[in-house]
Amino acid sequence: MQRQMTSFVYVTYIRSTPEKVFEAITRPDIAKRYWGHENVSDWKPGSKWQHVRANDDRTVELVGEVIEISPPSRLVISWANASQAADPDAHSRVTFEIVEYDDMVRLTVSHDDLVAGSGMATGISQGWPAVLSSLKSFLETGTPIDVFAKPKAAG
Repeated sequence: MQRQMTSFVYVTYIRSTPEKVFEAITRPDIAKRYWGHENVSDWKPGSKWQHVRANDDRTVELVGEVIEISPPSRLVISWANASQAADPDAHSRVTFEIVEYDDMVRLTVSHDDLVAGSGMATGISQGWPAVLSSLKSFLETGTPIDVFAKPKAAG
């Protein structure tokens, strides 16, 4: 039986430079400030990357490989739960495209090769908007949002 696949695309405009946006994604010391995680790699094609929780436990939550990199405009990585790293079918693909405008950039994040209805597809559809909103807030104001916040109970 053929698995139903899906993808997720998120576009945002950020008052920043391509270099700063690219660095915010690839530098652990910056990513942890708005993402709560560090993206750890030497960022060379074929290299591994790890998504590490920025806390005392330093849990590796996601893993993958750098597929393509051309700073500061494009980064393509594979993406999988650390527990499923050995299963090629569990890997999806994330593309970051950064295009410069006058005094801002357009950041497009495309997450492809997701199994429709899977925990990963559900998780990223909630996760990316929070993370990318936090990135935008952090780069524009110096203050991120809480990406782990939960909705307030209806009153």
